Amino acid sequence: MFLHTVFAGCLLASSHAMSVTSRSNSEPLQHSPPSAHPSTIGPVTDLTIANRVIAPDGFKRSATLAGGIFPGPLIKAQKNDNFSINVVNQLQDKDMPLSTSVHWHGIQQQKTNWADGTSFITQCPIPPNRSFLHQFSTNQTGTFWYHSHFSTQYCDGLRGPLVIYDPDDPHKDLYDVDDESTVLTISDWYHDPTTVLNKILGPVTNNSTLINGLGRYSGGPLSPLAVINVEQGKRYRFRVLGLSCDPSYNLTIDGHIMTIIEADGVETIPETVDSLPVLPGQRYSVIVHANQPVANYWVRVLPNLGNQSFAGGLNQAILRYKGAPEEDPTSSPGPSILPFNEAKLASLMNIPAPGVPEIGKADINLNLVAGNVNGLFTINNVSYHSPPTPVLLQMLSGAQHPSDLLPSGSVYELPPNKVVEITIPNTGAALGGPHPMHLHGHKFAVVRVAGNSTPNFVNPIWRDTVSMGTTIGDNVTFRFVTDNAGPWFFHCHIDFHLNNGFAAVMAEARNQLPIVSESIPDTWASLCPTDNPYTASHLGSFNTSILT
Repeated sequence: MFLHTVFAGCLLASSHAMSVTSRSNSEPLQHSPPSAHPSTIGPVTDLTIANRVIAPDGFKRSATLAGGIFPGPLIKAQKNDNFSINVVNQLQDKDMPLSTSVHWHGIQQQKTNWADGTSFITQCPIPPNRSFLHQFSTNQTGTFWYHSHFSTQYCDGLRGPLVIYDPDDPHKDLYDVDDESTVLTISDWYHDPTTVLNKILGPVTNNSTLINGLGRYSGGPLSPLAVINVEQGKRYRFRVLGLSCDPSYNLTIDGHIMTIIEADGVETIPETVDSLPVLPGQRYSVIVHANQPVANYWVRVLPNLGNQSFAGGLNQAILRYKGAPEEDPTSSPGPSILPFNEAKLASLMNIPAPGVPEIGKADINLNLVAGNVNGLFTINNVSYHSPPTPVLLQMLSGAQHPSDLLPSGSVYELPPNKVVEITIPNTGAALGGPHPMHLHGHKFAVVRVAGNSTPNFVNPIWRDTVSMGTTIGDNVTFRFVTDNAGPWFFHCHIDFHLNNGFAAVMAEARNQLPIVSESIPDTWASLCPTDNPYTASHLGSFNTSILT
């Protein structure tokens, strides 16, 4: 019943022609360089996915990596750059998935749904020894990331930052430094491969927390920690990325406060906090003023599950002032007097929510109730299972009625140019929260945040990943306009929950799909097995007549 069993057939089909060998724990270790982000690539590049033995916390294991490092290389672009990223699959370790796909999290893919990188929604997975070229453009700026969207593969290592810099950033007068050294990734790490972890019924516990790819595990060696270098008097824009598969993290920096200026690629009115919850998939930019005495200070990321300790450097990195000795900090956390409150976040551009400013008065109102039955998550009593054919290919090939689209019961048909309101009440039935709910293809206006029953239609925060909250009775509500044709995945970004069915598909603006199909390359359909009935009938020639 689990999704990883659904993938098995595709894995076998894509790997039967090649011999593979597993890497043992005794093979030579290839360390990721200790710098903040050892590799930076541009928007026109090859991104090679391969297996390599690494030990980011001192424990050696084979991992699935972009560019051979963890986290993957920083993809660095400028506003209005065109992206042309060729994902090359060189995976060989048969103890982990051999197929792959890469999703560009937060990039809206306007008119390029096919390039979203979501296995079984927008494409077939990329088999071993094959590649797929993602070509897309965007006028978005801000902090994004990329990760595998095949099974739970990103938990094996395939995740990295993507930043689109804005030369006209409206906040640029508030900081002095914003470069590779100020990108701050927070991730969980597992010593077992996901093929083992996926068989666990119930919570999956990580072994360590990695900040910029380095960390320690309980009982392990004093492995190097990430060092973030600053110079006294300067103001730094730290781009904080939640690359986690499961835990949420609470970020604090001893002796320093943070001013939020961006959430999920959207500029915000500056909001100062001394702690910042970062859920899987979420991103923030915060300004930190290095205005303390020259010394070393702990950067702490307290997980909501697993080993909630700072003993021996667990869950920590080092903020090191220029001139400070190269040693562990002796700093202490201060009292929290400026707690984070999502209801206070507001768009800098003062963008109101679309539609009639009253709950339930959008053009389309969907109440999506999360549950759990025998370990499988459900949305409105249906557990998502990957379909045998990508939803986009189904739509392009003539599936004319929503009930024709697979997976049955998980696809919601949305007409074009309508205001959609989605409510996701926290009934307590879906255990393991807070659940970070992510919608592909859009940013949305969060008109009612977790922990606050008062809606805000005037100047809500716009983002792409929102917390369902932890309190029974929370009723997080958001709105967006159906102006981006294609099937878009909506799911919990705790990857083990997604793998166990916590997802649905928004099949949007079907009659505008010819705009999308214009740019689909022939190589897109050729990723699918030729014995697939959709592919066999429509390879390279899509039936667009039924869309008009």
